[in-house]
Amino acid sequence: MKRLKKEGVRYVIGVLFVVCLLFLGFNQQFKQFIEIPTSMVLFEGSEEVIEASGFVIDDSSHVQMDQVESQTIFQGIKTGKTNVTVQHGNWPTKKIDVSVLPEIKVVPGGQSIGVKLNTEGVLVVGHHKIDTKAGQKSPGEFAGIEVGDMITDINGEKMHTMSEVSRLVQLAGEENENLKVKVLRGEKEITTVLTPEKAKGDHLYRLGLYIRDSAAGVGTMTFYDPGSKRYGALGHVISDIDTKKPVSVLNGQLLRSSVTSISRGLNGEPGEKLASISKDREILGTINKNSSLGIYGTLNDKIELKNKAFDQPMPISTSAEVKKGPAKILTVVDGEEVEQFDIEIVSNTPQDRPATKGMVIKVTDERLLDKTGGIVQGMSGSPIIQGDKIVGAVTHVFVNDPTSGYGCHISWMLEESGIHTGLIKHQAKAS
Repeated sequence: MKRLKKEGVRYVIGVLFVVCLLFLGFNQQFKQFIEIPTSMVLFEGSEEVIEASGFVIDDSSHVQMDQVESQTIFQGIKTGKTNVTVQHGNWPTKKIDVSVLPEIKVVPGGQSIGVKLNTEGVLVVGHHKIDTKAGQKSPGEFAGIEVGDMITDINGEKMHTMSEVSRLVQLAGEENENLKVKVLRGEKEITTVLTPEKAKGDHLYRLGLYIRDSAAGVGTMTFYDPGSKRYGALGHVISDIDTKKPVSVLNGQLLRSSVTSISRGLNGEPGEKLASISKDREILGTINKNSSLGIYGTLNDKIELKNKAFDQPMPISTSAEVKKGPAKILTVVDGEEVEQFDIEIVSNTPQDRPATKGMVIKVTDERLLDKTGGIVQGMSGSPIIQGDKIVGAVTHVFVNDPTSGYGCHISWMLEESGIHTGLIKHQAKAS
């Protein structure tokens, strides 16, 4: 009997607990309180809206606020830090750490660019069999070298080009010697011994490996800083077409490019910008970084990038400032002319770490839909403008819906470029 009473009491307590949770879940005031952040990042002159009231600012010289019905609008006034305290009726108080950063302005891009990357070593993209007197074999595969490995050193010499590899392979073969090969497999360095082989009827010695020392493609410039000449482009990493692994960059060149035609996107088949490099192969700048959020480097001093509509520096937004609703992208669909097209920001996710999928966007501009079908390859990096701010860049297209895709937040790209090195730290605290 006592056991039944205890179980009955537990049941009642459990039911009451569930009812309380449901009540709190549907209580609008409680939901608003929970959604109030514990930290916030503002630029000088920028605003952030919180759906709540009852705030008290410690230092109004850094941040000012305005109450509009049930909303509170915070505005960054001066660089620095302060605290905001929440006193919501009889609810417990909550403290918000507020950082106000200097306003950052960069020039939006949109230009079509050619990209040529030189790898840190020589990339292995496949194995092939050599028809020797002893049968078919791949010396490289036999030595344990895998597709995706980067050959960085042979017999103590740093490797950068395929011709350097060929010279040492031929020399070792003629002298009947082995090669001591160092490869980079991810973050791990591996050393192996390889014996070159010569095919029947051939005078050249070979490794039995397909190798590559560079990568090339087209994309779109996202932004540049006229002062430092630093830029960001693409919004996503460049991966090798065969290995699907990120290309490890030694250096590279940014080239002027012109869009010649468009292969329209269809459901299940992403479209593509077809572009050509300028006849004189005009070099716009250097490439020194290939990250998950695009490529980065420095523009040449005397280079002029054509963009009639947006040729002046614009402020950037934090990820929290981006709102669902109308926006624009800047991109080239014919020749070198940068045009603006209407899109809709369908959703936005403020993030505490860099990522290429911070926004979902949808193309709404009929001209762009008629021309491209939506987002196509080569459009990656096209800057996203909302209001008078650069908020992000196009990164991916939905394969089954070319009218829609992803965008990354501009603040992450600014951090990667080195233009602002404290933004990630501040935003991580604020998310």
